[in-house]
Amino acid sequence: MLSLRFIRENPDKVRHAIQVKGMDADLDMLLTLDKKRRELIRKSDSLKAERNTASEQIGRLKKQGENAQEAITAMRKVSNEIKELDNEIKITEEKINDILIFIPNIPHETVPEGDETNNQIIKEWGQVTKHDFKIKPHWEIAEKLGIIDFIRGSRLSGANFVSFTGMGAKLQRALINFMIDMHVEKQGYRETWVPFIVKRDMMFGTGQLPKLEDDMYLVEKDDLFLIPTAEVPVTNLHREEILAGKDLPIRYTAYTPCFRREAGSYGAETRGLMRIHQFNKVEMVKFVEPENSYDELELLLKDAEEVIQVLELPYRVAILATGDLSFAAAKCYDIELFAPGVDKWLEVSSVSNFTDFQARRMNIRYRKKKGDKPRFVHTLNGSGVALPRLIIAILENYQTDEGTVVVPEALRPYLKTDIIK
Repeated sequence: MLSLRFIRENPDKVRHAIQVKGMDADLDMLLTLDKKRRELIRKSDSLKAERNTASEQIGRLKKQGENAQEAITAMRKVSNEIKELDNEIKITEEKINDILIFIPNIPHETVPEGDETNNQIIKEWGQVTKHDFKIKPHWEIAEKLGIIDFIRGSRLSGANFVSFTGMGAKLQRALINFMIDMHVEKQGYRETWVPFIVKRDMMFGTGQLPKLEDDMYLVEKDDLFLIPTAEVPVTNLHREEILAGKDLPIRYTAYTPCFRREAGSYGAETRGLMRIHQFNKVEMVKFVEPENSYDELELLLKDAEEVIQVLELPYRVAILATGDLSFAAAKCYDIELFAPGVDKWLEVSSVSNFTDFQARRMNIRYRKKKGDKPRFVHTLNGSGVALPRLIIAILENYQTDEGTVVVPEALRPYLKTDIIK
């Protein structure tokens, strides 16, 4: 979240962020409550100083054997006033927090304004292959090859759940291992394995709550959430900690399943693997010094791109406009793969800088050196990458006219074959 001091000193900037991100937060009320809170604190502090003076006076009178009753009565009155003020301060702070948690992060100055139609393509890589035969959409080729069972998956859990079988299941494992190996052995991330169910505070820390609660799977009996992404548990690993500056940047990578209700309706986008409720993803998370966070964002994007490049799939990179930017992000790049069977560019990775927005919610700080005042770290994350749309791109780009799928060369040591048939 943003600090009250920042909001107080930059109301126009905050108001603009609320507007361009399409959020609903009563900034004027927040500022009014903040002013009231500071005035109440001033009065309370003044009375506490008066009470301390009176307490010293009572002590002197008693020591001298004089009557202190009048001073005691006056002090009790002051104490009651302080109690009332402190209670009003608490109520005011609760009202402030109720508004504060809905104020979004400030978009970086390089982020274009507007809705998703204003997203800017800043890079294209690879060539979109022109096939001399009609490409089948991934659900047709997958069913023909017997590697994805859409019917039985839905029978088990409902619409938009799928079951991978045979070589499809092996492809999932191969991609996960391939990406983890790349992030750890080549890019220098530390692998971690985290719980797939988290407390409510963890979801609040990364910004999914309260805004996106309807999109999450909640285990109501225990008030625990199935994670929508590894970002949630991995970023919360260091909550309430003060890190050593010499240890930054800290880089983690993790595989997790991800669970999303997708409460909105997306029509045709729900076909096949386009938008499913449970999927696998490899995530990268960074904790960095504020001065380096935007350089680290570019490096994070490069690491996510490398996964796609090694698999030799055509992709493009877009910088998201303010209206398409998430609540907590200051800047975000999307990597989109081309899928010829559905004739669409599909987002397969979002790479974001959250500045200190998440760190404030989780109270993650660092000391540059011993004795320094702690500062909030900046947090970043990016998909490295999500599997469903990556599998779509592989099945549709590597398809042959014989109804088989060529295995990308980088995956052959993991799949132990060069063709899926």
